[in-house]
Amino acid sequence: MTGPRSDADQGVFQRHRNLLFSVAYRILGSAADAEDAVQDAWIRWSAADRSQVADPRAYLARIVANLALQRLRSSQHQRETYVGPWLPEPVLTDGDTADAVTDAESVSMAMLVVLETLSPLERAVFVLREVFGFSHAEIGAAVERSEAAVRQAAHRAREHVRARRPRFPADRSQQRGVTERFLAAATGGDINVLMELLSPDVTLWTDGGGKVRQALRPVVGAETVAAWFAAIGTVTYQGVPPDDMRAGLIEINGGPGLVFSGAGRVIATVTFDIDADGRITTIRNVANPDKLRAVADGTTLHLATS
Repeated sequence: MTGPRSDADQGVFQRHRNLLFSVAYRILGSAADAEDAVQDAWIRWSAADRSQVADPRAYLARIVANLALQRLRSSQHQRETYVGPWLPEPVLTDGDTADAVTDAESVSMAMLVVLETLSPLERAVFVLREVFGFSHAEIGAAVERSEAAVRQAAHRAREHVRARRPRFPADRSQQRGVTERFLAAATGGDINVLMELLSPDVTLWTDGGGKVRQALRPVVGAETVAAWFAAIGTVTYQGVPPDDMRAGLIEINGGPGLVFSGAGRVIATVTFDIDADGRITTIRNVANPDKLRAVADGTTLHLATS
């Protein structure tokens, strides 16, 4: 019998809330959409016959995965017609355990970009299977597909990701050191140090979403990218003069990144892919204000605590 929401029911939901957000965010690449999916999951949970729920964790994960999959499908056209490169919405992360390091790769901007190339079904199946370890039968119930169809989708997704997934040979301390040096060089206008830190064929992706002025195509090459960032301390950006711009090192999507702020708002985030030699191979700059709300609000994804 379904009864009114009780403190116990709310407690069960809150206990699994980080897991639900983690699942939805990885499927959607959007913190705002993930939060909406979690809220919809709460409504479903409140109305469910909870006496028939043997495993609340699996039940809630199935609900939120299905809701996220529906949202992803409905947003496909919007992403296909997006102005300029589409990058995931950054979120703050925390976690220092060994498991958290593994978890960090699955939520990295680089991995989320790879997941964008999967079909919605493949993405949902990959996240539930490879990241959260759900069985094919559990995933089938979540995405309303047969177990055989889920196995096929999981195989396709795994092969696709394996061929494109980023490599992370640089350890966390090296990543942090490179990021700190980049921040100092960029804010100090030291183009020589920037050139040292950048791979010769480094690629800069900038996401303004048509809301702010950004490059509509990737910027390639160390010289061009170094000049781009060396100008930070000399030009007004989004109406914020250089003297009012603040930059800091924070953990974004499982690794060290930069946040630029001024005029009382977050202006942009910057994240890096770094190779084994400590060279930056890819830079992702998110400046679309619609995608900076999670960072501005302090929304934090807790790694390896679900």
